[in-house]
Amino acid sequence: MALPNGFDTEYSADAVEFCPNGDALDIFICGTYQLQEETAERPRRRLGRCYLFETSDDGELAELQRFDLPAILDMKWSHRARPEGPLLAIADAEGSIRVHRLNASEVLEEVQNVSVVPSDVLCLSLDWSGRKESSSNDSNESIVTSTSDGCLSVIAPEDGEMRVTETWKAHDFEPWIAAWDYWSGGQIVYSGGDDCKMKGWDLRQGTMTPTFTNKNFEAGVTTIQSHPFEEHVLAVGSYDSTVRLFDTRKPLRPFLQMDVGGGAWRVKWHPSPQRRHDILVACMHDGFKVLRTSGDGYESNLSSSGYEVLKRFDEHKSLAYGVDWSYKEGTDSLVASCSFYDHILHTWRA
Repeated sequence: MALPNGFDTEYSADAVEFCPNGDALDIFICGTYQLQEETAERPRRRLGRCYLFETSDDGELAELQRFDLPAILDMKWSHRARPEGPLLAIADAEGSIRVHRLNASEVLEEVQNVSVVPSDVLCLSLDWSGRKESSSNDSNESIVTSTSDGCLSVIAPEDGEMRVTETWKAHDFEPWIAAWDYWSGGQIVYSGGDDCKMKGWDLRQGTMTPTFTNKNFEAGVTTIQSHPFEEHVLAVGSYDSTVRLFDTRKPLRPFLQMDVGGGAWRVKWHPSPQRRHDILVACMHDGFKVLRTSGDGYESNLSSSGYEVLKRFDEHKSLAYGVDWSYKEGTDSLVASCSFYDHILHTWRA
């Protein structure tokens, strides 16, 4: 339901993703998670709903589609341009990665449901490997997902379908995030979890042992994103209200630490190279913020300064969870954000 001060998603909203592909830059998706408590008549269930929107330049929303499915923990569009239409992957609360295609009528159609783990295990996060590659060939683009049993899984194309090709135990508690190093050609994965650890994994070396384990977090690691324009740079958020930037060649010590005032649930680098030092952060208990780093000292500086809060958005009255930049170019960027318990979606510019 559209409201003067936002869109009511009815269920608790936790994920927003703009489409990065060609003619669909005005399209974004919002996902929700609603816990339906157990009663004498029914078991406890986790319900979800997706809303597909088209946006105007002034941020006005037109709802294109809505559909129900198990509760949604994460969603990502593939950055690969495909003649048949953009692909969207959804991580759900019943152990599946659901792959959808946006068709020519601007409607999402499910093309595959990949069962990763048993239905009582949650898929918590996902990431596509192919952000840096411009090829339209699907054969070498993989998905990594983290699941609530402490494991990571890689889903890759085999015989024309996406299949789970590798699964391994990664964390002692929930691994909230799994993310590719976009510069590694689908070979290096980073993960973070409720065990307050960040780990690196090189699939070429096997997954019995991580390439590193960083234990220097004061709370769970919630979000990781490889920089799309600066090789070796990684943004990492935690429940400890800090976003840290790492040089991936020195992953045990951040070169920049930024206090964001609330647990950092999502970090998103700006999609334009002209604004490569801007980071969008969902700060849970302290709204949404755009941080600008100095861009200096990516090699060695360790600092608690070197950044500024460029903008903050405080219209949400509940946990700040889902957020993303539009990929359309302009003097400023459209942002979509959503919050949990008040189930509200907003658009704004930054």
